[in-house]
Amino acid sequence: MPHRPRAGVRLVCLLLSSLALAGCGKAPAPAAASAAIPVTLQTVQPREWNDSLAALGTVKARESVTLTAKVSEIVERVHFESGQEVAAGAPLVTLRGQGQQAALREAEATYTEAEQLYRRQSELVGRQLVSRAQLDTQRALRDAAQARVLQMRAEIGDRSVRAPFAGVLGLRQVSPGALLTPDATIATLDDVAQVYVDFQVPEAALSTVKAGDAVGGRSVAYPGRAFDGKVATVDARVDSATRAVTVRAAFDNADRALRPGMLMDVRLYRPARQALVIPEIAVVQVGRDAFVYRVGADATVARADVRTGARRDGLVEIVDGLQPGQRIVVEGTGKLRPGVAVVDAAAGMNGGGARSGSAAADLAR
Repeated sequence: MPHRPRAGVRLVCLLLSSLALAGCGKAPAPAAASAAIPVTLQTVQPREWNDSLAALGTVKARESVTLTAKVSEIVERVHFESGQEVAAGAPLVTLRGQGQQAALREAEATYTEAEQLYRRQSELVGRQLVSRAQLDTQRALRDAAQARVLQMRAEIGDRSVRAPFAGVLGLRQVSPGALLTPDATIATLDDVAQVYVDFQVPEAALSTVKAGDAVGGRSVAYPGRAFDGKVATVDARVDSATRAVTVRAAFDNADRALRPGMLMDVRLYRPARQALVIPEIAVVQVGRDAFVYRVGADATVARADVRTGARRDGLVEIVDGLQPGQRIVVEGTGKLRPGVAVVDAAAGMNGGGARSGSAAADLAR
């Protein structure tokens, strides 16, 4: 009786050992084949591409001048206010000139007298009462008197500052009674009915830029507003330091929104052309190298080095490295390596939907 429990224990141990040995001896189940990775695919096709060059530009007035006086004199009258629009030739500042006015009247009187005397002597020369030499002398006196009149009128004109062209005046810097000197600023005058925006274009793109090309502009002063302009001219020289050329675009500015000195984001639009364009997210950038994953006939991916061109609105032009009709991976590149099998996620979703529908039908039956 005391030995029966030991025999039972031995029997249980033998059974457990047999089960363990049987489990260890069983061959492991074969691993399932690696499943294809679902990604988003796209077939590369040429399309119309209207790319652009982006740059920063500075607004300049069509005409701009800092108004000054030619002579030093006391300001008698100021005919404008700050920010006023003026027409060409409008008087802006009048300087004192009583002495010049008096000198002008004197010169005019002298000229009138010399002219009358010259006419009388011209009549007397025909009757030989006055010599030809006397007439020549009188003619010279008359001409000198006339020159003096013109000189005094010019001096009086210098005491009146006028607008050289139509435009908008800046802040007034003078007041009546102040002594105005030639180096003192009266105000600025800008013609801003149309403005220019100067910006830099790389030398490599010079052949694609010409007068009349469309230009778009934006300013932080007017969020959401786009300004349309055209290339007016291209500078005759390329900057040897920056290897860029200055392009000047003209923008209509009827509402005076754009002001000289403003900074603008400029886009120079190139003519439309056919190009291979893909989403930017399809391009993998590693340092200076760029590549995409190209899908082969066996549904595996291979690295394809590409050279990119212009970018716009999330798209990038492929200049070299791809051919029309090739399939590439657009989304899901982060989990890929060359040789990995892929499947179009959109096709997988459609297949899954079909299988779900079939299962639902079976349940209904």
